[in-house]
Amino acid sequence: MIKYLPTKLVTPLRTFLKDSRSAGVILIVCTMFSLVLANLSPMGQVYVNWWTKAVFGNLMQGQLPNSLEGWINDVLMSFFFFFVGAEIKREMIVGELASLKRSLLPVLAALGGMVFPALIYTVFNKDTLYHHGWGIPMATDIAFSLGVLSLLGKRVPVQLKIFLMALAIIDDLGAVVTIALFYALGLHMGYLLLAGGIFGLLILCNWVKCKPLGIYLGLGALLWWSLFHSGVHPTIAGVALGFSLPLSRLNQVEYFLHKPVHFVVLPLFALANTAVAFPDSGQEILRSTISMGVILGLFVGKPLGIFLSSFMATRLGIASLPSQTSYQQLFGAGLLGGIGFTMSIFTTSLAFHTAEAEAIAKLSILLGSFCSALLGYMYLYGLTRQTRKRAATSSSPSPEEFVVSVA
Repeated sequence: MIKYLPTKLVTPLRTFLKDSRSAGVILIVCTMFSLVLANLSPMGQVYVNWWTKAVFGNLMQGQLPNSLEGWINDVLMSFFFFFVGAEIKREMIVGELASLKRSLLPVLAALGGMVFPALIYTVFNKDTLYHHGWGIPMATDIAFSLGVLSLLGKRVPVQLKIFLMALAIIDDLGAVVTIALFYALGLHMGYLLLAGGIFGLLILCNWVKCKPLGIYLGLGALLWWSLFHSGVHPTIAGVALGFSLPLSRLNQVEYFLHKPVHFVVLPLFALANTAVAFPDSGQEILRSTISMGVILGLFVGKPLGIFLSSFMATRLGIASLPSQTSYQQLFGAGLLGGIGFTMSIFTTSLAFHTAEAEAIAKLSILLGSFCSALLGYMYLYGLTRQTRKRAATSSSPSPEEFVVSVA
């Protein structure tokens, strides 16, 4: 009996961890747990403050992140971006994004998904004190959008997951550039030039076919340190490192980072960044122009921008659809693109400097992201059920038919 119980307990856990949906389930559970603990527990305020409490006191002030939230968002999430950057490079070289037309599609979709939300926010806030927050609804959160999509398992083609992943990382890179140009305060050109030089060394190492992984990791750590001090979000170092690795090392890195990233880094990220206490005046917040701009920017602007940009690009022959995907599935991915979290919250802290405005924006981000996640999941799940009922030889609906059905 003693030997039997551990087997019964461990085997389902191992099966669960191998399931592609488990990462999404864990991410959502952590988010709900953190929100409930922050808002419904007597220890809520203690829990919220715990993530931002100084870890080293004044010992490492300015040299490294000085809170648990900072270490998770700036350090651990760099490994996530490293993983994603390596995955995208592999797909661009030997995978689904190797075709020029297919690689252009997520780039154009991401641009449309950034412009539309910014315009919607500006419509509501152009004549207010909050007009500077136009960058808040621009970003798609990679972790949460892929987490929700993973809940559908094999019901959606892997090419759609790759498209959404590529779109989200390009989107986040666009958000980083936006922050650097319009929101970053106190940029240090010396550190930026140092970062550029280190990235050049990484590219040179790749060009001369340098094999030792330790050289890349060491330069990557220096790149992270220089970006951290430059005023630019340091997680971009992970993307740069992933893109600079030689092809022969990509599979090794992805295999090594897969479980730590999905089952340690992302759950910690969800716990830390959803430790948000909701204000009491919920109805007044929903009437704010900030809320209208952020919620509609995410829930309406993102899917419209992503889908219309993709539709026009493919119809004009500039880009092509990923294999085994349809315009309907692309629209569903656009809905999930409305899940804005990390970069949106980060941009909020830079755009607004009052507690009230920040609280309104953060609540709006959560509401807009929740609505996008729920509708996106329900839409794609319903679409898969319809697809299963079709004959295996039936063709996908034409773009014109889909546009009419959406209208």
